[in-house]
Amino acid sequence: MKFSNDRELVADYFQRAIRMQPEMVEWNTSYVLLLESAFKHRDNRLAADISEKMRVAQEQDPENFYLAACYLKQRGKKGEDIKDEARELAVKILRNPVSSYNGMKALLRVYRSLGFIDEAIALAEEALELHPDERYLKRCAALCLKWKIVFSRDRHTNQSMIERAVGLDEEVISLYPHSSFVMKIDLANIHTKLNNGMAKADQMYQDLLRMDVEPVEKQVLYNHYAKYLKFERKDWNQSVRYHMKAAAIPVQSFYRANSIEVLEKIKNKRRNQMCREIEEFLENLQEL
Repeated sequence: MKFSNDRELVADYFQRAIRMQPEMVEWNTSYVLLLESAFKHRDNRLAADISEKMRVAQEQDPENFYLAACYLKQRGKKGEDIKDEARELAVKILRNPVSSYNGMKALLRVYRSLGFIDEAIALAEEALELHPDERYLKRCAALCLKWKIVFSRDRHTNQSMIERAVGLDEEVISLYPHSSFVMKIDLANIHTKLNNGMAKADQMYQDLLRMDVEPVEKQVLYNHYAKYLKFERKDWNQSVRYHMKAAAIPVQSFYRANSIEVLEKIKNKRRNQMCREIEEFLENLQEL
């Protein structure tokens, strides 16, 4: 489930395991989490079915806090009031041993979906205070700070928080040297919020663009760089070109879909001098 891109094959393996060992609730829990992960970025018609599967799985596996957090997020999407349950789950997770499967990151995403970014930061920092050497919790804290600094509409984030985020990200990158590509992109974006940090952000993006990475990672980079060019550098045309680069990579992903959506919106507004070029690009893309 963690390393294969063939979700149908992984789902088939889990279903076989469930049939062979129906008493092992962990098989069904993992199968349901696979379904949730596979469809979280898609406008899918199976949401209700997945939600029901998650409800049943949680009844069977009540001590799985990762599953509990994912199910809370599903319920929150449907408009249910989950605030109190989220806070109760936070207490349980803090009492449990630390692991990447203990539900902390999933719960922090629930807090983000509720708009409780400051509460998410406080929770991550509390967990890190309890376990200061846990690299996973450092990664969680870095993620929350990124949400506050990069995605928040609050333009008055203090410099000390940004410096804390930069230091934490640099430490986490050193702790995860073989899986820190996206964090390097995050770090470049955080530098744009530092006083006099744009030159450093530019240099980091140029270094990333020179890296030899897999197509799916290129998609992520091109999509982020396109947004950086638009919002930070006000270079509209280059931004369009990098959205095209992301869309041209034939790997289905959230980032490819997002770049195509951006290009469609620009084309439909008919205000950009590249509208005709964008239209031709999208027509050719459909023919592939």
